[in-house]
Amino acid sequence: MRGLLIRLLLGAVATASAAVLAWSPSYADSECAQMDPSTAECLLWIEVPGTPGTPAMPTDDGPKDTGAGAACFWDGTSQGIVDPPPGPVPCSSADGFWSNAYHCYLSPMDPQPLAGDPAWQGHEPGDGAVYNCTQPQAGLVITIWAQEPPAASGSGPTPREVAQLAIDRMSLSAINIGIVPKPGPDSVGLVGMPVWMWVQSPDEQTFGPITASASAGGMTITATAKVLRVTWDMGDGTEVVCETASTPYLPSYGRKDSPDCGHTYEKSSAREPDEAYTVTATSSWVITWSGAGQTGTIRLNGLNRSTQIQIGEAQVLVN
Repeated sequence: MRGLLIRLLLGAVATASAAVLAWSPSYADSECAQMDPSTAECLLWIEVPGTPGTPAMPTDDGPKDTGAGAACFWDGTSQGIVDPPPGPVPCSSADGFWSNAYHCYLSPMDPQPLAGDPAWQGHEPGDGAVYNCTQPQAGLVITIWAQEPPAASGSGPTPREVAQLAIDRMSLSAINIGIVPKPGPDSVGLVGMPVWMWVQSPDEQTFGPITASASAGGMTITATAKVLRVTWDMGDGTEVVCETASTPYLPSYGRKDSPDCGHTYEKSSAREPDEAYTVTATSSWVITWSGAGQTGTIRLNGLNRSTQIQIGEAQVLVN
């Protein structure tokens, strides 16, 4: 009596008996994408086998990028002045140029005070200079002595630029890919079978949230970054957008579909380069920053990781 013989044709494997359907995540090495030339310290790590993407602002329906912020700002809290609250100010006025460090408009006194004047703070004329320090926000005019001419804050960095320094310190990287079928020559999935994708072992650098601060130009900016979504290019012309770290696959799930991040291939990968689909996961980050009496948002898209999976076909042969 003839029976029914079911055989899996796993084209990418030498023989059907050698094929193993192993379901586990893959790992990859890290590489430095941006290095500080003066210290040789890596400022931006990318953990991606293949070519990392270029950070760019996405055009999705998520939070919008809110711009640069003002380089000059008033913040009298360090002097015990809380009214008015911190906020941006013009970088110059009739009272001089704005200094974030002194929280006032500065202009050298003309003429300079005579020797022995308390404004010299014990120094002699010719040793530095005395400046009028005008705070229109608080209605104050005081005098200060400075050895070197204070820097005008209008020529310094914007809050966004300082926030970028904070982002550099985070060492953000692409996610670690979790996917079944497992990448590798001894693992082959099947057309019509569910593929699961997830963020493997998410941490601060790969998924967030992570917070860092940086100081420059007389201001300190604190930034917090987290992944908004991960977009998976499945290599067959399909993109899958997943808004969480997603559910890792367990053998007990069998042939169930992923509840939050999955895909089903309709064709074998036999005709693809290396007889495998290249799957690329791209992270879309949202970074919120605050400081200098201002807040803003920075969008970062392009940190990615790629891997390859093989998809074969199942055929039923009748004897």
